[in-house]
Amino acid sequence: MLQRTSFTFGPFAENTWLVWDEHKHCMIIDPGCYTADEEQTLEDFIHQNKLKPVLLVNTHAHIDHILGNAFVKRVWGLSPHLHPDDVKLYFGAEQYGAVWGIRVPGLPEPETELLQKNELFLGVHRFEIRFTPGHCPGEVCLVQHEHAFVIAGDVLFNGSIGRTDLPGGNYETLIDSIRRELLTLSDHFEVCSGHGADTTIGRERVSNPFLN
Repeated sequence: MLQRTSFTFGPFAENTWLVWDEHKHCMIIDPGCYTADEEQTLEDFIHQNKLKPVLLVNTHAHIDHILGNAFVKRVWGLSPHLHPDDVKLYFGAEQYGAVWGIRVPGLPEPETELLQKNELFLGVHRFEIRFTPGHCPGEVCLVQHEHAFVIAGDVLFNGSIGRTDLPGGNYETLIDSIRRELLTLSDHFEVCSGHGADTTIGRERVSNPFLN
């Protein structure tokens, strides 16, 4: 049995996701905690629920999705797993942050081997890794078939899609990624996005203005 929850953190109102199994093994996805209070909120929830963080995954390397990586590394010793096509963007975060006046703490070295495969496991629970570029070069989505949900990063939102006007973005590529990798899922799949409210594949299939 998997459970999940999210926290909205940082100056970009980014959704940080936690997913955990029946043994309390926990995956932290896109930690965007920026302030000490936000870091404490994440740590308190994990401790109060007796969770054991075992995986740190970045769906992509935009600054708002990696601000908490250094904190997670420091507290739980986890290195972030990242698609290799986003490594350059990852290490440019400090420079990008300076443009917006955002301090980026020293980023831990990412692991890239895991996301070159097509799956990862949280205990016995399998997550299919789907490569979904367009918002940025190395974005991935994590599809959990057993419980019918997808961690979609900034690929697909409730009534919208990820921006494509940032470095490495491409509108046609993003639309192709969504149609090929997400709209091929069943309508009942829940979409856990990197910003805003949850949605479903079925809802976006019929009502998302970018897809119709």
